[in-house]
Amino acid sequence: MSGWSLEEIIERKKAESEALPAVRQPKKYKVILLNDDYTPMEFVVDVLKRFFHFNEELATQVMLQVHILGKGVCGVFTRDIAETKVALVNDHARSNQHPLLCTMEPENW
Repeated sequence: MSGWSLEEIIERKKAESEALPAVRQPKKYKVILLNDDYTPMEFVVDVLKRFFHFNEELATQVMLQVHILGKGVCGVFTRDIAETKVALVNDHARSNQHPLLCTMEPENW
């Protein structure tokens, strides 16, 4: 063995861990649905259930927020996941001939 006491080992490990740089959390982004006058409410509910795994009640609440306030937050994700969800929702809307628009913005904007 090394001949070090338990206290010396603990102090050494503590000093090593304090010397390591702090790991920062990745930035988060809000994924947002924007209202339009043409996309059916049922389609918006389906999008929220399909791509964000909302239950029927929560999907309906967010859909109404989008409809009444003009936009609604679907979730907060890391950048890669947010970009993927935005692309998937927009592609799905276009392939179903709806003008629904999904976008993202930094969480702490």
